[in-house]
Amino acid sequence: MTEPSTAAPTADRLQVLLDDLAVESAALDGMVAGLDETEWRRPTPAAGWDVATSVAHLAWTDEVAVLAATDKEGWGRLVVEAMADPTGFVDAQALAGGAAEPGELLDRWRASRARLAEVLATHPPQDKLPWFGPPMSPTSMATARYMETWAHGLDVADALGAVVEPHDRVRHVVHIGVRTRGFSFANNGQPVPSTDVRLELVAPSGAVWEYGPAEADQRVTGPAWDFALLVTQRRHRADLELAAQGADADRWLDVAQAFAGPSGSGRTPSDGTS
Repeated sequence: MTEPSTAAPTADRLQVLLDDLAVESAALDGMVAGLDETEWRRPTPAAGWDVATSVAHLAWTDEVAVLAATDKEGWGRLVVEAMADPTGFVDAQALAGGAAEPGELLDRWRASRARLAEVLATHPPQDKLPWFGPPMSPTSMATARYMETWAHGLDVADALGAVVEPHDRVRHVVHIGVRTRGFSFANNGQPVPSTDVRLELVAPSGAVWEYGPAEADQRVTGPAWDFALLVTQRRHRADLELAAQGADADRWLDVAQAFAGPSGSGRTPSDGTS
């Protein structure tokens, strides 16, 4: 089985994304809703961030996405503010938001994600939203919001000792991870290879998701869940069952990054080596 065609109507693809984002958000909501103050302050694997910081970041980013879609002047003011501290602005907003009382923070995130879903569902599909990187269509924005919710949800699960069972909704993270291959190299100051890469990834359901030409010599194979963990830098490559065939494919797995901004230091291997 191959990955579902992106030729599906845009409105249909957007609704699937919004539905899956709602499911992913509800799963994370279920993990944090009953926590006490001490549990909200548990550190996650993301350096300097606790559970509350992770949820505050999701709420803030939802709010900013709504601003980008609905308030051009407000968006412009935010960009000017961000330019004053381009490397620390996002973290500062997350840390400030995470200082709120847990009930207040949870209410904020619930409201922000509901409002974002409403705005994206009704936004003209041909009108791209301004963003900190390239402008994004409503569908691309929903994909990015799914990726962040999934990734930060894993951080929260790690902090709480919870287990997240793999699921096929992760295809949205895989999709953006494939599309950002060139960005991953450029963001690390490396030339972008001109060669094609074939991916054959096994979904949690057992389906095979295929990307790239079948005749490509450069290949990546393995579990789709592991690929998503890699491109969001939630696990070190050494802890994942991904195989690369060809030098360009191998280098990609070393720099893969599906999110905007600096690549950061990533995660350390489970055996503690660097």
